[in-house]
Amino acid sequence: MKTRIEKDSLGEIEVQEDKYWGAQTERSRRNFVIGSEKMPLDLIYAYAMLKKAAATINRELGKLSSEKAKAIGIVCDSIVNGELDEHFPLSVWQTGSGTQTNMNLNEVIANKGNEWLKDGGYNERLHPNDDVNMGQSSNDSFPTAMHIAAYLSIHKKLLPSIQQSISVFTEKEKQFAGIVKIGRTHLQDATPLTVSQEVSGWRVMLEKSKYMIEESSKELLQLAIGGTAVGTGINAHPEFGERVSKELGSMTSFPFSSSSNKFHALTSHDEMVYAHGAIKALAMDVMKIANDVRWLASGPRSGIGELSIPANEPGSSIMPGKVNPTQSEAITMVATQIFGNDSTISFAASQGNFQLNVYKPVIIYNFLQSVGLLSDGLDSFRKNCLEGLDVIVSKIQENVERSLMLVTALNPHIGYEKAAEIAKLAFKNGSTLKEAAIELQYVSEEQFKEWVDVTKMINEK
Repeated sequence: MKTRIEKDSLGEIEVQEDKYWGAQTERSRRNFVIGSEKMPLDLIYAYAMLKKAAATINRELGKLSSEKAKAIGIVCDSIVNGELDEHFPLSVWQTGSGTQTNMNLNEVIANKGNEWLKDGGYNERLHPNDDVNMGQSSNDSFPTAMHIAAYLSIHKKLLPSIQQSISVFTEKEKQFAGIVKIGRTHLQDATPLTVSQEVSGWRVMLEKSKYMIEESSKELLQLAIGGTAVGTGINAHPEFGERVSKELGSMTSFPFSSSSNKFHALTSHDEMVYAHGAIKALAMDVMKIANDVRWLASGPRSGIGELSIPANEPGSSIMPGKVNPTQSEAITMVATQIFGNDSTISFAASQGNFQLNVYKPVIIYNFLQSVGLLSDGLDSFRKNCLEGLDVIVSKIQENVERSLMLVTALNPHIGYEKAAEIAKLAFKNGSTLKEAAIELQYVSEEQFKEWVDVTKMINEK
């Protein structure tokens, strides 16, 4: 393996010749060989957007030459396009401010940018600290990149996935219209409803979660950039934070703004906790929906068996013909991971001392993992389960006809006590409700037929 010599304030160090990172990245790569979790590429891409915006504003402020700013912008575009992924090797488990990842960006942009400057015949050369990191500190640039990455991942990945599932449920409501089934509370029979009404509950769960995620994500639009080391903005132009935020808004078409209090922006991550809390609420709803689906599809002969799920793969290595609710199992495991991520994010956000939270990498790693897993999980659940979901009408009708809770319709006519007596007698004798009611002489056959009418019990509009 061929190497070259890179230098930083600690001295010289060997770096692979074909890698664009420099000395500080190499030291971090060697010093933090912990786990297999690497800094998420979505964060790297967001950081590159920030570096490009910063270079543009520094050029406008007269602090950076047009050639250097252009070189930085070109490299940043390449990073965002995924062309330099291999040059970002650092572990999540590094300095809590994310300084080494900031320097990883600075070094790659400088070294790659210098190639462009040299090839273009320019005499100028980029310095990772003086030029690429101009007006910035890791302490304000890393949380800024966190917010950009979190917001973009929510709006470009998660929200579209939620909406697609909502659309499927909307179609299923139409498909299952008018099919009356028995309701269940406490895992026991309850009064009837339609399959469409049940599905509508699932749909609204997702609609409310989508709304709460959209609302909470708005807090991520406030950026720490401009605060530099401790929030005072030392070594940054007074207009730098506001102008960079505006530039990022132009680049992304999202209304980013400069945080009104940089001391808060560096030391607190309550916006991340707030937004992830809404994501956790979605995971809770998804857990509920997936569990309902697998319970209702249980069987096919010894369970509830009211729903039919697609047979995507053999369900057992020993039992031929078995079909398992694998998509429900996958997405409920995703949900449990999100619950754990929320605990990690909450605890990490409560830590740090004085002017800086130093748990930033683990916060953004878990946040982006939650968004990615839920987005992929929802897509998989939708494509491989929900779209092919169907009802087994014969089983649904059988369960309605056998239910004892239809007796609830008699309450207004004969009272709760007599209705309960009918239900108990029917259960004891294994008879129908009508047979028990007539035997007790509480209603006539005509009255029973008129009053115990499932179409009048569902309140479908």
